[in-house]
Amino acid sequence: MSSAVSTAPGAGPDAAVPGPVGLAEALPVWGRIAALSFGGPAGQIAVMHRILVEEKRWISENRFLHALNFCTLLPGPEAQQLATYVGWLMHGVRGGLVAGGLFVLPGLVAIMALSWVYALYGQTGLVAGLFFGLKAAVLAIVVQAVLRIGRRALKGRVMVALAAAAFVAIFFLDVPFPLIVLAAGVIGYLGGRAGRPEFRAGGGHGSGGKAADGPFLLGDDALPQERAASGHTLRVLVTWGAIWLVPVAVLLLILGPDDVFSRIAVFFSKMAMVTFGGAYAVLAYVAQQAVEHYGWLRPGEMLDGLGMAETTPGPLIMVTQFVGFMAAFRAPGALPPLLAGTLGGLLTTWVTFAPCFLWIFVGAPYVERLRGNAALAGALSAITAAVVGVILNLAVWFALHTLFGQVRSVAAGPLRFDMPVLASVDPFALALALAAAVAVFRFGAGMLPTLAACAAAGMALHGAGFV
Repeated sequence: MSSAVSTAPGAGPDAAVPGPVGLAEALPVWGRIAALSFGGPAGQIAVMHRILVEEKRWISENRFLHALNFCTLLPGPEAQQLATYVGWLMHGVRGGLVAGGLFVLPGLVAIMALSWVYALYGQTGLVAGLFFGLKAAVLAIVVQAVLRIGRRALKGRVMVALAAAAFVAIFFLDVPFPLIVLAAGVIGYLGGRAGRPEFRAGGGHGSGGKAADGPFLLGDDALPQERAASGHTLRVLVTWGAIWLVPVAVLLLILGPDDVFSRIAVFFSKMAMVTFGGAYAVLAYVAQQAVEHYGWLRPGEMLDGLGMAETTPGPLIMVTQFVGFMAAFRAPGALPPLLAGTLGGLLTTWVTFAPCFLWIFVGAPYVERLRGNAALAGALSAITAAVVGVILNLAVWFALHTLFGQVRSVAAGPLRFDMPVLASVDPFALALALAAAVAVFRFGAGMLPTLAACAAAGMALHGAGFV
């Protein structure tokens, strides 16, 4: 079914409402969004805003921000969940599956192919130099993400203070992610309920640009196809709970809890419940567990995986597929290593993203009913601000492990943090990171050109014997 009006942005208040959009017509648009979903959550959200709000005018600015703030509250990748939410708003569960599934598919294929290359050739020749260069570029990109999200989320001193408190709590006090999110949500809820202007809606990620003119297919007052009802909620909960957890239970029963596939299923199922703030907010913990507790990765390999995720479309949390691949590849049991790695990567992706559909399909009808609730809006805005501090923690963690060969743990009273050994600084990694930062912040270079240039420089340094 074709749209009845022009889809140009800024159509103006006198323009006709866009005509009905069928799922078949929406399919190529979701495919286009998936193919353009580079640059981490900030870039992906900006792409969706440009296409869905400004260009197609399928959803209003307020509806988009309300959905985004809810997805920021959820564990898991907020950009993928936002796509699922909008798809659900337009076409119910089928629309959510199409939008959310397509968002994951390109990254799944790309990360799997790169994992094969890494497993076979990652520690040899120019491939090692390529990943050395990517790590330096990734550091600059994570810092850029902190600033981009911070500009949109930190509206006023209260939000800045929340972000700072979140950083101190996680970096210096080792407070768990969920507790930080819960505390920020309570503060925001109370502030919003009290009518404090600092906690009003609109302080989320946003689009980074001017709000588009209406009218919209899904305006501020449009009702979703599916409404909140206890019977419907129970059916969705049971169905998607089974889709997620039955494979985990089967693996535990057949293989036992100590098998690598069982450990992958259980660990990443737990991660799916606590990954608040998306990939940037949890990767430091995943890296720590994968390296120190399970021994799935060697030090520094998590950054190699993030380099893969940064250079391919899709959510950055797809880096967990690389972790699962390497875990099973290195402990294949009776299977050929590459087959075991492939199955481990697919299993990781399954238990990472099946819960994302569960959260949206269960929670979205109730969140839609609460649109305009000041207390909820305050809680969501405060959580978004706290996530900025969590992402800053990740940037510091990456800097420590990219630029320095050694770090030492410092303990002083309640404080627990890592401090770099300055004599262990890698001058080539530092030079590449500074060059990437200059390219990104001074000259406005895009993510892909920056990654490509640093990868080429890394290979050149490796070929010359410097790294």
